[in-house]
Amino acid sequence: MPSVPATPPATEPAPADWGDRVGDTSLSIRVPAADALVTTGFPAHVSVLHPFVPRASLGPASRAALAALVAAHPPFTLRFTRFGHFPGVLYLAPEPHPVLHELSAALRRAWPEALPYRGLFGPAGLPPHLTLATHAAPGTDRAVYGPLEERYGAALPLHAEVGRLGLTVYTAAGEWREESALPLGAAAQG
Repeated sequence: MPSVPATPPATEPAPADWGDRVGDTSLSIRVPAADALVTTGFPAHVSVLHPFVPRASLGPASRAALAALVAAHPPFTLRFTRFGHFPGVLYLAPEPHPVLHELSAALRRAWPEALPYRGLFGPAGLPPHLTLATHAAPGTDRAVYGPLEERYGAALPLHAEVGRLGLTVYTAAGEWREESALPLGAAAQG
C-alpha cells in the first residue's frame, strides 16, 4: 500500500491530544469505494481501534494473538447510507453491524491499554465513522458541508465487503503505512 501523508510527528503531545506519534499503530478497514469522496488526504477508511498499541510492543506472540482474534470474526459487509457530523467533521456512518462492534470490543478487551483516541472521547471513543472532511470550524459545519452532502448524496449508498483489517504504523517520515493485512474468518482460510 502506498504511504499516506499525515500530520507531522509530535514529540510530546498534550495529554488531551490524540496526535500521531512515531511508532503508533492503528487497525482499520479500507473503503476504496469512498476514496473519491474523501477530502482529508487519507484513503477512505473506518478505524476499528485508533491508536492501537505501539509498534515496539507487537512482538511475535502479540501479532499471533492479534491475527487469531481477527480471524475469529467472520467477513462482513458495511453499508453507508447517510452523513453524520461531529464538530467540524463530515462523515459517513456505517450501518450498524454487529461484527464491527464485536470486533472492536474484543480488541479493547484483549488490549485494554489501547484507548480509542487516547481516551479523549471517553473509554468507548467515537462511534464508527468514515471521515470525509475536517476543514470546517466547529459550529459552521452545516453551512460548509451542506453543499458536499448534496454533491456526494448521489454516490450513496456505498457498500464495502470487509475481509481484512489493515495494521498501519506511523513512521518517522510522518506517514501512515500499512504494515500487514489481518484476514477475517473465512478470508483467513483462503
